[in-house]
Amino acid sequence: MTQRLPPGRRADYAAFHAHTTRWNDNDVYGHLNNVVHYALFDSTVNAWLIARGLLDPARGAQIGLVAETGCRYHAEMGYPDRITAGLRVARLGGSSVRYELGLFRNDDDLAAAEGFFVHVYVDAVSRRPAPLAEPLRAALQTLVRPG
Repeated sequence: MTQRLPPGRRADYAAFHAHTTRWNDNDVYGHLNNVVHYALFDSTVNAWLIARGLLDPARGAQIGLVAETGCRYHAEMGYPDRITAGLRVARLGGSSVRYELGLFRNDDDLAAAEGFFVHVYVDAVSRRPAPLAEPLRAALQTLVRPG
């Protein structure tokens, strides 16, 4: 049996994005529904890219498509919690990147959930893998942290 890794800390992440929860984010059990965690991961990555001019979803020449994703849940969150998402890059490939994220409830130092997205960057028209554009690679390099 594999031993479960302990939750990460805020200091393990390179960039942060604040989110507010909504009433309808809670499920019937009174905590954040698991699908919301993935929406927060996706929103965090894309907000970081858009804020730096690295992603134009409507007119960009290159986009990242999700090839793999996962999440480990450590503690409950729910409305009306404030959530801060931590972001780091664990691996940069030729046309892919592994983003790792931690979701922190209110002022907690330990992640309530941690997940990852592997994006394969493709030509926006052909949808075929394309090497990471140099400005994108350079920006992502600033997020690289050991996972």
